[in-house]
Amino acid sequence: MNFMEIANARQSCRSYDEERSVEWEKIQCVLEAARLAPSACNAQPYFFTVCQGETAKQVAQATQGMGMNRFATQAPVMVVVSEEANNQTAAVGVKVKSNDYRSIDIGIATAYLTAEAAAQGLGSCILGWFDEGKVRKICGLNTSVRLVIALGYAKADDQLRPKKRKDLESLVKYL
Repeated sequence: MNFMEIANARQSCRSYDEERSVEWEKIQCVLEAARLAPSACNAQPYFFTVCQGETAKQVAQATQGMGMNRFATQAPVMVVVSEEANNQTAAVGVKVKSNDYRSIDIGIATAYLTAEAAAQGLGSCILGWFDEGKVRKICGLNTSVRLVIALGYAKADDQLRPKKRKDLESLVKYL
């Protein structure tokens, strides 16, 4: 798949095939894509905790407060994205420019990870609703958790939905 095919095929999966596990090689591919993502000053201020089996189920349950993300327990893999410290160069940039790029860097790495998941034939869903304390405890983390990504094969009847996006003209100004 070329990038535009991936961009058109990737969607938030909310219906996972619970009978199908994700091959180790595919997990490694999506993580490698995230590792190659650009980041400010090459700081890579993130860490990925890959949860499978019972640990994935526990993390999924920690994303289901107030009735949210009920589908998450179907996903065989949950990737917890935590925020790490900047490297020295990026830390200086934060002080000088008063702009911390870690959230942006995490977003870019997550986009790379989920795009490669689509290229590998996997479904993914980026979850921002979770009980951070529970996720940190389950994963043994002492840094801030920023996102949780559900990962797995979509059920056979999970069809590609039409994308609802703004028109390009409403997003772009040419000078």
